[in-house]
Amino acid sequence: MPTVSNEEAKAAVQDRSGVEAAPGRITRMVDNDFFHAFLRSKITVIAACGTLTLFLLAFLAPWIAPHDPFDLASISIMDARVPPVWMDYSDPRFVLGTDDQGRDLLSGIFYGMRISLIVGFCSVVAAAVIGITLGLVAGYMGGRIDAIIMRIADVQLTFPAILIALLIDGIAHGIFGSLDRNVFAFYILIVALALSFWVQYARTVRSSTMVEKSKEYVQAARVIGLPSVIIMARHILPNVMGPVMVIATINLALAIVTEATLSFLGVGMPPTQPSLGTLIAIGNDFLYSGEWWIAIFPGVALALLVLNVNLLGDWLRDALNPKLR
Repeated sequence: MPTVSNEEAKAAVQDRSGVEAAPGRITRMVDNDFFHAFLRSKITVIAACGTLTLFLLAFLAPWIAPHDPFDLASISIMDARVPPVWMDYSDPRFVLGTDDQGRDLLSGIFYGMRISLIVGFCSVVAAAVIGITLGLVAGYMGGRIDAIIMRIADVQLTFPAILIALLIDGIAHGIFGSLDRNVFAFYILIVALALSFWVQYARTVRSSTMVEKSKEYVQAARVIGLPSVIIMARHILPNVMGPVMVIATINLALAIVTEATLSFLGVGMPPTQPSLGTLIAIGNDFLYSGEWWIAIFPGVALALLVLNVNLLGDWLRDALNPKLR
C-alpha cells in the first residue's frame, strides 16, 4: 500500500464523504437528468400524484373524514349495511355506505389507510435500521461475524415473510397474551413486519460495503486513525444508501400488503382499530349476501395505494441504475 500522509488522507476522506462533497453529489444528480427523467415519465408523475393524494387523505383523516369511525357515541347499529348513495335505500350521510357496525365506509377507508401507512412506514424504518446495521457490520468486519449474520439471513430467506410475521405474532401473543390485544397489536405488528424484511437490506448493504471498504477514501480514514464505527457511519453509509432507498420504497408496498394479509387473517389490527385489511376481512363475511361494498371499496383503496407505491419504486430503481437510464 503506498505511503499516505495524514494531510492527504484527511483531504481524501473529506472529498469523498465529507460535508464539502454533498453539493457535488446533488449537482451530479441534477446533471444526470434525475428529475428530468421523473418529469418525462407520465406514468411515474401520475403515480406520484396518486400516492401524494392517498397520503394526504390518510393523514388528514381526522379533519376531512365525514365521520369518526372510532367514536362509539356517533355510531348507530341502525345504520348498519347502508348501501352507497347511488343505490336504493341509501343515506346521503354515507357516500360509500356503511359496514356491519354502522360506521361510515368512506371515513373508515381514510382512517384504515392511515393505520396501514403508519404500520408500513414504521416497519420499513425498523427493518432498514436492523438490516443496514447488520449489513455494515458484516461487510466491513468480515470473517466469523459476517458468516454468522449471513447464515441467519439465509435461513430466514427459506421462509416466506408472511410466515415469519405469523410466527413472531404468535410468539408475542403467547408471551403477552394476558395484556390487552387492542393496545399492543399495533406494536407487535410493526415488530413482526420489521423482523420479516430486514434480510434484503442486510444483504444489499453488505455487498456494497465490501466494495466500498477497499476504496482509497476508506483506507485513508483508517490511516488517520478513525474508529471503525465512524468509518462505517460517516463514510461508507452515505455511499450505499442508493439501493437502500429503492428497497425501502418497494418494501413499503410489501409491508402494507403483508399487514393487510395479517389483519385479514385476524392476527393484525383489531376491528376496533380497523386497517384496510381489517375492513376487507369484515366485508368478506357479507360479500355474497349483497353487501359487496363493505369489502370492495377498501380493497380498491388498498390496490390503488400499493400500485402507486410500486410504480414509484420501479421508477426509482431504474433511475438509480446507470445501465437502465
